[in-house]
Amino acid sequence: MREVGYSPPLFSLKFFCYLLPLRGHPKNQEPTAIMKKRIALDMDQVIANVLAKYLDIFEEMYGRRPKKEAYWGKKFYELEEDAIAIRSHLFDKGFFRDLPVIEGSQEGVKALMEHYDVYITTAAQEFRNSFEDKYDWLREHFPFIHWKQFIFCGDKSIFNADYMIDDHAYNLETFQGKGLLYTASHNVHETRFTRVNNWKEILDFFEKERSAE
Repeated sequence: MREVGYSPPLFSLKFFCYLLPLRGHPKNQEPTAIMKKRIALDMDQVIANVLAKYLDIFEEMYGRRPKKEAYWGKKFYELEEDAIAIRSHLFDKGFFRDLPVIEGSQEGVKALMEHYDVYITTAAQEFRNSFEDKYDWLREHFPFIHWKQFIFCGDKSIFNADYMIDDHAYNLETFQGKGLLYTASHNVHETRFTRVNNWKEILDFFEKERSAE
């Protein structure tokens, strides 16, 4: 028996509310409109160009800009130079604020939103300063996405969507829907997932998906 005035632990309520944006309608409740399929869309190296920022930092630190063959096939900060010093910039306030937009992503996201519910799903827990930077970046470059569809997280395995677009294979390993691996230097040798190299290929994939329904 629960005591009078009992209320669930605050943590459990927060956790439930945190998951709610990517869950479906509660049981026995009729949706008010046709449910669109959901896409969990990563930020870094999918719509925000982190590599370009790394290249700038590398050039500033070492006085030269590395050629593609020097880092292609590995994480950029795994070059023979001081990897820790390069990666440490991820913790800097402002690192994620001025990233260039991936070519075609703004138009591509708008096109997807005509047919799908698109949620920005980005890992932010490790880099404390990235929360505000990423939020402000999204509001500047993707103002047509409602802030309620920004999901900052530490573990993407909690997401319940129909599709996930991400540059990290480990995020797709636990995903229950269809995963698309967006090509980046660190994943070029990965072969387990459907690969997309640019936003045109993303739109072509989803057009085929709709045609097959």
